Amino acid sequence: MSDAEDGSGDERPSGPVGWVKWFWTADEGAVLYVRDVVTSIGAVLLVGLLLFAVSGIWPPMVAIESSSMEPNMERGDLVFIVSEDRFVPDEAPTHEGESTGVVPADRAEEVGHKEFNEHGDVIVYRPDGSASRTPVIHRTMLWVEAGENWYDRADPEAVGTADGCEALRYCPAPHAGFITKGDNGVTNANYDQVGRSISAPVRPAWVVGTAELKIPYLGNVRLLFSQTTPVPDVERPGTDPSTVDDRRRAVVTASAGPSTASAATPQANRGVV
Repeated sequence: MSDAEDGSGDERPSGPVGWVKWFWTADEGAVLYVRDVVTSIGAVLLVGLLLFAVSGIWPPMVAIESSSMEPNMERGDLVFIVSEDRFVPDEAPTHEGESTGVVPADRAEEVGHKEFNEHGDVIVYRPDGSASRTPVIHRTMLWVEAGENWYDRADPEAVGTADGCEALRYCPAPHAGFITKGDNGVTNANYDQVGRSISAPVRPAWVVGTAELKIPYLGNVRLLFSQTTPVPDVERPGTDPSTVDDRRRAVVTASAGPSTASAATPQANRGVV
């Protein structure tokens, strides 16, 4: 009688297939631990790939680090972003014969289009197109054409003390692009293009993607591993909102998925303010 038949010996796997089968069926402590780790990593990668397939952007999720988009996006929210050319709405303005894929607030109001409780798409963009600066996540308010005097179309409460186009840094518009703004009426009373501006009108090429949905609190997991320190964004009493610069930006850190802290990401997606 053999050892295998009388149970006095251990049957060992043979060949690659045998070892794989043994790895997935063995009940030894060390193997179980390694298998759980491999399974968890595989699940995270699968979720990340599925999100990328839908989003067209890597990483497809960002964690909010500041309050400039409150109350519609708060610190610690994890936000799913999609390439602006993924789902192109008819209401989006065109530029050089192509749709921008983004609906600003003035057009959105006409058709009743809302994102995160207010009119206008929320975008992640590179300020002034710079790959070295932290990206920004703010709402699109207007689309302006090159050379346009857009002062009369602007919200009077979002242009600071300016009393005409000549008092605005980017009016007439130096080029076609979006006028943007944070939702927080305290820290972001003015457009990003007013006063000590965050950016010139946002060219379509500077847009990283549009925000589609958020998961509250889950972004805190990502922030625990972030090397970015949020900049205080509370205005000092008596401060002209138009002079507030970096404090007005909603900082976000890129995340590879809802349950992991990603490693260093391409500069275009390091974070948004």
